[in-house]
Amino acid sequence: MDFKRVLEYYKDKKVFITGHTGFKGSWLCQILKSCGADVIGYALKPPTDPSLFECVDIIDGIRSYIGDIRDLDMLFKVFDKEKPQIVIHMAAQPLVRESYKEPVTTYETNVIGTVNILECVRRSDCVESVVNVTTDKVYRNNEWDKGYVETDFLDGYDPYSNSKSCSELVTHSYIQSFLADRKIPVSTCRAGNVIGGGDFATDRIIPDCVRACFAGKPIVVRNPNSTRPYQHVLEPLFAYLMVAMKQTEDFALASNYNIGPNDDNCVTTGKLVDIFCDSWNRKRSEIGNDKLCEAVRKDMSDGGPHEANFLKLDCTKLKQTFDWQPHWGIEETIDRILEFEIKRELGATPKDLSECMNKQITEYIDLER
Repeated sequence: MDFKRVLEYYKDKKVFITGHTGFKGSWLCQILKSCGADVIGYALKPPTDPSLFECVDIIDGIRSYIGDIRDLDMLFKVFDKEKPQIVIHMAAQPLVRESYKEPVTTYETNVIGTVNILECVRRSDCVESVVNVTTDKVYRNNEWDKGYVETDFLDGYDPYSNSKSCSELVTHSYIQSFLADRKIPVSTCRAGNVIGGGDFATDRIIPDCVRACFAGKPIVVRNPNSTRPYQHVLEPLFAYLMVAMKQTEDFALASNYNIGPNDDNCVTTGKLVDIFCDSWNRKRSEIGNDKLCEAVRKDMSDGGPHEANFLKLDCTKLKQTFDWQPHWGIEETIDRILEFEIKRELGATPKDLSECMNKQITEYIDLER
């Protein structure tokens, strides 16, 4: 897939992003800003402190609205004012452990939030394409060693995963009931575990690795034998943009798509941390800065709630439909995460960090395969 052509498509397009203040949303805004898109964001304030959104001044060059996706009246007012052409819905309560603590909020955000954005699309006459971002965890997890395909049963276990399964069903209903007859293409994208520079969330392995290393502490790994489809954040984001573009050219392409790494890059959490430690210790030696303590892994269960042990996606449909392939393996991904995180920790300015993100975006699109 020619991602340079994808970026050309978005020049001057009005793109409405929900969840733009989060980690993935900030990277998506950066991509779209770099190609001259007209970016409109709607989200709560950044969910972490620090946040990528603020560290890189993502707000510069976009129109940012702070609001709750559960507030239909406010959402529609913004939507009606801006009249977007492309909608990418990413606003969510995205954490499994948080969903056990706050199940009602999780369902309200992830299910009613999806209803609200699709209702805005239904009431409008400006939208040309919609992508609803869900998760690899929408499937009923049978702990089998094959990758899940788009036709497998949707039945997420925990409140987060299950709420995303419900979001898929809501989307399907709106397509059948309202949007298909109007030829508004809508796809759902089920992405694997996304990692990248600038993620400050709790209970995510890469942010935990970064925090531990800068604090000079061992990296605690709760589930070292759990297999996950880890991928750099640019992989799914470019896939969302590709799907949103291509389905405007051919309505029949609107569908459900898995987005994840190739099988040889679907690794255990323990292996991921080992790769992180190797990369960190290599860079530590090269830089020779006292802030970069040696990275050490420590496996230790904390008795937390149920999490799936084995999860892998079959991305054949995306590959065959769009001639798509992942660009970066897990080692390359970790190297790029550390390129960003070490710059940030050692005092890089927002301009420096923005340039680092743009450099990685350019490197990604230059690797056409």
